[in-house]
Amino acid sequence: MTLGAVAAGTADVPLVDLTREHESLAEELCRAFEGVLATSAFVLGEEVERFEEEFAAVCGAPHCVGVASGTAGLGIALIAAGLRPGDEVIIPAHTYVATAVAVRHAGGVPVFCDVERDTGLIDVEAVRACLTARTVAIVPVHLYGQTCDMDRLGGLARQHGLLLIEDAAQAHGASWGAVRAGALGDAAAFSFYPSKNLGALGDGGAICTRDGELAARARRLRNLGQRRKGEHVELGFNERLDTLQAALLRVKLPYLEGWNRARRQHAARYRALLPESVRPVREQPGAVCVNHLFPVRVAERDRFRAELRERGVATGIHYTPALPDLPPFADPARTGGEFPEARGWAAEEVSLPMFPRLTAEEVERVAFISAAAIEKAAV
Repeated sequence: MTLGAVAAGTADVPLVDLTREHESLAEELCRAFEGVLATSAFVLGEEVERFEEEFAAVCGAPHCVGVASGTAGLGIALIAAGLRPGDEVIIPAHTYVATAVAVRHAGGVPVFCDVERDTGLIDVEAVRACLTARTVAIVPVHLYGQTCDMDRLGGLARQHGLLLIEDAAQAHGASWGAVRAGALGDAAAFSFYPSKNLGALGDGGAICTRDGELAARARRLRNLGQRRKGEHVELGFNERLDTLQAALLRVKLPYLEGWNRARRQHAARYRALLPESVRPVREQPGAVCVNHLFPVRVAERDRFRAELRERGVATGIHYTPALPDLPPFADPARTGGEFPEARGWAAEEVSLPMFPRLTAEEVERVAFISAAAIEKAAV
């Protein structure tokens, strides 16, 4: 296929297309909706409990607690694990804002550290440099569908007696070695935002953990601190996973492995076709990436994106600016450095189209147009 032939194509390539996914599942999703409607059980109940069991099994964790969003999941997990107001929590400076928001809402102080240049994942040595007597937890973010180095982070956490809470919002089905995201730390928070690898038809989230006491407290906290009907034993939140969303997620869950496999195939094809000047994330040996996104770095991002847009290819940015540069978190006294790698990612990252039902022809088209855009920018 020649560059001209690809560029001359008429079909636009979206960044994400949920319609293709839902068209194939429409009958199953409608039956799930009708089942919930027939029971009029709209809050918690059997569908939530069964989804929790099934998702826990996928993650290899004994416990799963459904919540209203990934943000709620991370905040509740931190509190259930023992975070107290004013405790410091180390998080990467390059991630979605929800990570820092959850820490702040849980009463913690987010302490930002830099990330790795070639993965965008939290830098273990940068974490070590941020440790203080007030540090209580580390929140590694499994960004873009790839798990962090949990061997080194786990060793560091054990050495200093710290909580290790995974932000696994983009890592459904990802693994480090033989262990899945969700069973790599003290607890993990997942998001089921519609565009995630496992997405609801609305908001949703979950906490996975091996700790039965943490899970029990998380169940109380999500439901206004209620232990049993009318027995409220602590100050909690109204952050339950909707029964309908649980039912819809149960329809989708059996397809997750196949969808992740398709994402990996698309990523491999991108890597084979993209020019060296378009720099994709380095995949770590021993980690199974589920390619929630396909991020690349380019020197002239705005020109690159404009060229792709003109040729019918949608792109995204994940994320800019770096967290310490956002107004709610821009506190020079607390950020602890210049974060060159995080700011480099914020300036150069571009997300190319990535979703399971992307076609091979679309991947080829994006790759060839990307090559042309880079060549044009160099002239």
